[in-house]
Amino acid sequence: MFQEFSNTANPEQGRLRIPLLRAHLQESGLDGYIMSRADEFGGENMAPYAERLAWLTGFTGSAGSAVILKEQAAIFVDGRYTLQVQDQVDAELITPVAILTKSVAEWLAETLQGGEVIGFDPWLYTQSAIDRFEKTCKEKGATLVACKNNPVDAIWTDRPSRPQNPIVPHPLALAGEASTDKLEKIAAGFAGKADATFITQGDSIAWLFNIRGSDVACAPLPLAFAIVRADGSAYLLTDLAKLPEDTRAHLPASVTIAPFEELPNLIKSLSGADKTWMLDETLVPYAIKTMIEDAGSRILNASDPCLKPKAVKNAAELAGMRKAHHRDGLAMCQFLHWLDTMAPTDTLDEITATRALEDFRAETGCLKDISFDTIAGAGPNGAIVHYHVTEATNRKFVQNSLFLIDSGGQYPDGTTDITRTIAIGTPDAEMKDRFTRVLKGMIALTLARFPEDTKGIQLDTLARQPLWEAGLDYAHGTGHGVGSYLCCHEGPQSISKRGGAALEAGNVLSNEPGYYKTGAWGIRIENLVTVTAAEAMEGGELPMHGFETLTLCPIDQRLIDVSLLTAREINWLNDYHEQVFAELSAELPEDVRAWLAEATKPLHA
Repeated sequence: MFQEFSNTANPEQGRLRIPLLRAHLQESGLDGYIMSRADEFGGENMAPYAERLAWLTGFTGSAGSAVILKEQAAIFVDGRYTLQVQDQVDAELITPVAILTKSVAEWLAETLQGGEVIGFDPWLYTQSAIDRFEKTCKEKGATLVACKNNPVDAIWTDRPSRPQNPIVPHPLALAGEASTDKLEKIAAGFAGKADATFITQGDSIAWLFNIRGSDVACAPLPLAFAIVRADGSAYLLTDLAKLPEDTRAHLPASVTIAPFEELPNLIKSLSGADKTWMLDETLVPYAIKTMIEDAGSRILNASDPCLKPKAVKNAAELAGMRKAHHRDGLAMCQFLHWLDTMAPTDTLDEITATRALEDFRAETGCLKDISFDTIAGAGPNGAIVHYHVTEATNRKFVQNSLFLIDSGGQYPDGTTDITRTIAIGTPDAEMKDRFTRVLKGMIALTLARFPEDTKGIQLDTLARQPLWEAGLDYAHGTGHGVGSYLCCHEGPQSISKRGGAALEAGNVLSNEPGYYKTGAWGIRIENLVTVTAAEAMEGGELPMHGFETLTLCPIDQRLIDVSLLTAREINWLNDYHEQVFAELSAELPEDVRAWLAEATKPLHA
């Protein structure tokens, strides 16, 4: 259920396994292989059987790609993992590349000589990705081919099996809308344009059918495919052993259950020259698209029809999220009180702190899982944005340093995600300056008002401006969408330099600016917020959206340089802390309540 700390991957793996892969590729008539951290269901959370990139290279980040050629290899990561990848892979064997500076296609364009045959797994890539690779290979005189069998699987002799965990009903009282109604709305959205749509995303399927699973860590997802027809009927494809009788009875009568093995025949029976399938070519595997085209049907490229309605939480889902955050706030306060009590003893380390927080959440009696592997970075490990503590990297706390902990819980009524940066001992002036600038950015975004059709990219600068004024920035997005007892990372909404989706009332997002001093410490402050309905403003002409903060947990005032805050920022912080104390204090033990009173006392200029 909870986080593991053993070393599941290391640089030695690449030295042993990449030569094995190269030998297999040569036997298969391939000069190279393109691979990504992906499974056939397209989710960020993956079961162990699909962790091919980690098994081959040693890199355990949640996103990444690699290209293995006869004599060269590269692994591509984003800004979250530039430090982590250097520690986890053998750089002499596979070169780390920052994806923002050079894409896989650009690296291929520089590296291919011409005449090579490059393979890929059609179940792990989408049409949109393959288009880029195909264009590059053609320009370089190379050939891109879909592999019938995954080359990594051929050498991974002890590869785990696909999980067979039960799929369970998600109650209507928590879902807020019946699956039948969701199916009818989804079908109405493409009726007249297409005859059917294919859905692969686990959270889309869980949301659409009001079901949940436990096939992957940190997200209550089933591994399944779905087909929805224009008349509102649907097919749910999964391993039949995963569906107990109560779940079968819970599904609408219009839903037909089928095993994965029936997929080719089912697609063929629903296809033909007069049929059109609506596919999200950024999500649906290339193998599925090819199967549909081979069956003679037309393809209409359009977004997964579940994405936007799933991201707009209804009243029941928002009520559940508030309850989950209240519960999580109680656990966080007990943890932070424990942390402050233990910090002077010089006995703390990252694993001890992580386990303690998991225990406090488990004591709520409602925790189903953590919502992602806890990021618990003491000192310089806090500067690694998506740091994953292991027994080998576990760092002891030292005085006059910082501790960053980014964590969350999966509860039946909601998903949480919170980051707090804590002073261990006495912080120096630079720590306080950077922390306060991050806090100013977080407050600026919290207080934003914005009209209809405002996109996340337009708000992203609000959180960065106080850092920019000092010549500083952070290499990650400011906010990601969050699901309702679903994925901790949810689209299409985001607040980032790529946030192109308009924010809508009911969206839930993180608000998490940060600053990272490599080799020293990291700072991030994160609350979850929901977009409120647009309302008229006194003296204004347009109704404006705003944000309601869901997270309830104090922010470490020992790290604040009050001289950098405006009166408005101080007022917001005091109001927030007053709310935290008012909503949580009565349910906390006396010693924790006294600690919380001190942690939330008003700040004065």
